[in-house]
Amino acid sequence: MGRQKKTIAKTYTLRISNTALQHIDEITGYIAFINHQPLNAIKVGDALFGTFDKIAVNPLSFKECEELPTKSKIYRRAVCHSWSVIFKITGPEILIIGIIHHSRRPAAYKKLRKVN
Repeated sequence: MGRQKKTIAKTYTLRISNTALQHIDEITGYIAFINHQPLNAIKVGDALFGTFDKIAVNPLSFKECEELPTKSKIYRRAVCHSWSVIFKITGPEILIIGIIHHSRRPAAYKKLRKVN
């Protein structure tokens, strides 16, 4: 009946920092070797990478990270099980800067500002 507008989805490139990769290794290593639950470690790793995929599709749907306030709201947080995935939106690129457990103190978030 009427005209339909075609909307083109904005595409983002996703990059994972070395710090975030180190956090993933620490989390999955702890679950697999300290807790002796290798299958749970695989599930958690898969869930984290699934969250990364959701972030890449629509990063603005996630809440701003209150611990890293900015006027432009470039720092955002996605929740995956008991961890917060902190990412930064800079134009067409999304940078995953870290993964922090919810029980950590807010000072742990401040260190992530320096991650590139």
